[in-house]
Amino acid sequence: MSMFSSLFGSSENQEDKTTRINWIPLVDLGQLNEIILLSSEKPVVIFKHSTRCSVSRMALKQFESEFDLEDQVTPYFLDLLEHRDISNAVAERFDVVHQSPQLLLIKNGMSVYDASHSAIEVAELRMKI
Repeated sequence: MSMFSSLFGSSENQEDKTTRINWIPLVDLGQLNEIILLSSEKPVVIFKHSTRCSVSRMALKQFESEFDLEDQVTPYFLDLLEHRDISNAVAERFDVVHQSPQLLLIKNGMSVYDASHSAIEVAELRMKI
């Protein structure tokens, strides 16, 4: 680690800050069936994130800083660049137009709310749960 990195922190360290959300990585198409089943007991949130997009990174950090719904929803995280097939399946399965970043709220197997870009807000999500 360079002297500047140790004094000021590197950008890598800034990106790797621990989130207080216990995200479940969405990495397999079969998890969509799991999400549908789980959503009949407890709402599920899917956050679709593009790791190369600064707007997506800002939306994610803002969402994570405001998130206080850990007892009310099960949160899934989708890196859509790594898992484009899953991102496409999410759009098709839940009948939403693909966006990035995008937040979906799944209840009883259906998307009851979705938001993208600067419209992703915990306060709005809270009203939809």
